[in-house]
Amino acid sequence: MKSKRLTKWYRLLVLLMAIASGFTLIGKTYAQALKVKNVVIVHGAFADASGWQGVYRELTQKGYNVMLVQNPCTSLKEDVDATNFAIDKMDGPVILVGHSWGGTVITQAGVHPKVAALVYINAFQPEVGENTVKLASSAPPKPENGLLPPDEKGNVYYSKEKFHAGFCADVSDQTAEFMFASSGFIPAEAFGTPVTEAAWKNKPTYGISSEDDKSINPVITINGYERSNSIVTRLKGSHVVFMTHPQEVAAVIMTAAQQISK
Repeated sequence: MKSKRLTKWYRLLVLLMAIASGFTLIGKTYAQALKVKNVVIVHGAFADASGWQGVYRELTQKGYNVMLVQNPCTSLKEDVDATNFAIDKMDGPVILVGHSWGGTVITQAGVHPKVAALVYINAFQPEVGENTVKLASSAPPKPENGLLPPDEKGNVYYSKEKFHAGFCADVSDQTAEFMFASSGFIPAEAFGTPVTEAAWKNKPTYGISSEDDKSINPVITINGYERSNSIVTRLKGSHVVFMTHPQEVAAVIMTAAQQISK
């Protein structure tokens, strides 16, 4: 009789252990499902998404699903709409990345419910009611800065003579020439449009600032990152640090994804 009771308790114990193990497995599977593997990248003005190939390669090799937004740089609303279209296509939580003017865009678009964290790269990070012009003029421009006044149609271009030194000093002459040829313009009205949302107030935020950025005074980016309590990484590089230091930039994006996934 005693032996039968022991056998009964042993079987019950095994059953309970199996149930507990099952719950653990379910918990692990659920946690794995919540890991952030989607990245949406928003380029800045006077550039396009093609410069992000190195970062794209680094992230996709690590298993991330990356979408690069070819935002039109026509207005804040249209750039935010383009960004939201990309976020909508993702199958889960997203790390939203913005460079330069793209920082203003992700500040507004980042309130999207799929956005888990924000990464700013030499980017503007406005408060509600602020616009890009206000932030750009909050510190003296560098001598190499080639941003031109609006033309007769209200469009802003970057000076050809200053493009290499001011925008992308650490790329080759040939690359700089191609980048300028594809740089385009942006309406001044876009820079003057204030944001009505500031996603960094409610979501984890990371910021990269390049000490040799000549297009946006690093004082501006650092001030913004400090105001938002962003986790800051300082890199030595030009305004297009994502092109010349893709591994370091990708590492920050992956850190954001990994910390959110814990």
